[in-house]
Amino acid sequence: MKEKVISFLQKEIDLENIPGAAIYISHNGSPILEEAIGYRTLAPIKKPMQLDTVFDLASLTKIVTTMIASLQLLDRGEIRLDDSISHFFPSFSENGKEEVRIRHLLTHTSGLPAHRRFYEGGLNTEQVIGKICAEKLENPVGQKVVYSDLGFILLASLIEKLVGVSFADYVNREILSPLEMHETGFNLPFERERFAATEFSEKINDFKCGIVHDDNAESMGGVSGHAGLFSTLKDLANFAHMIENGGNFKGKKIISTVALELSRRNFTPFDEEGRGLGWQINSPRLSCGDLFSNSSYGHTGFTGTSMWFDPEIKLHVILLTNRVHAKNQQAILRLRPRLHNLIRAEI
Repeated sequence: MKEKVISFLQKEIDLENIPGAAIYISHNGSPILEEAIGYRTLAPIKKPMQLDTVFDLASLTKIVTTMIASLQLLDRGEIRLDDSISHFFPSFSENGKEEVRIRHLLTHTSGLPAHRRFYEGGLNTEQVIGKICAEKLENPVGQKVVYSDLGFILLASLIEKLVGVSFADYVNREILSPLEMHETGFNLPFERERFAATEFSEKINDFKCGIVHDDNAESMGGVSGHAGLFSTLKDLANFAHMIENGGNFKGKKIISTVALELSRRNFTPFDEEGRGLGWQINSPRLSCGDLFSNSSYGHTGFTGTSMWFDPEIKLHVILLTNRVHAKNQQAILRLRPRLHNLIRAEI
């Protein structure tokens, strides 16, 4: 398998579809491939990808931080999925949003718009929350999946209200530290050489390295529930093994098995896009490909990151790329499913 996967990725690099990649494949609880290939930076000079390269995870932030923190609060009796958002943010009830619940934010069925360019107004986190609370719904609550960053920005603020510390501090204390993810976090202080480059920024007249790619997250100080987290392949492998082991890691319970099982349930059978509590659930046209089982689940990140699980054969695949640094930024949409097909066919 190793030779086929490396050859596949090398071809994509040669086609300038991705600059490089770090990949981790685990089967039956043991790693079967851990490799870095290609380049972490293409310009001004090429620099090789390494196993300890730090990636901007983009929307994998939603899974590693916001989803896990929400499930932890569910475990502790701090929240229930049917809690209304206006219970925590009274102003959120404006414009007919009284019926929006926590489960709607987690499953992207709140009716909130997908995106707003908050960064154009230079808004800080508090101002962004105010704008979200004043939003009008674009769809009826609970009837349509529209992938929305706004819901996860709001969830992080809700979590802060309940835990009494900053979102970043809570994530470090309750998720990253117990999982020994020591090279994961928001606004990491590492040298530039450690990071995979993303897109060119006119503001700094350079490619972003260690500065969050998402403009809203950057405007919010680099910390948000929808984006902003940086990590390495090794650290994400720890996270993935915890997920696969029912919420446990080296004898420590991060979240309950029953909460994880709930998170993988398809809450949106009415929509062609399956959604769990944070997770994408295997459905047509998703990035896990054609050969993963119907019970597969995972998530992607805009910068070119992804994590997919097939519980029927205890397989998970972590693919980290910096595709937004590449010439053909859309190629990742075909790359991921074809790569997963190749991997699954070899198991």
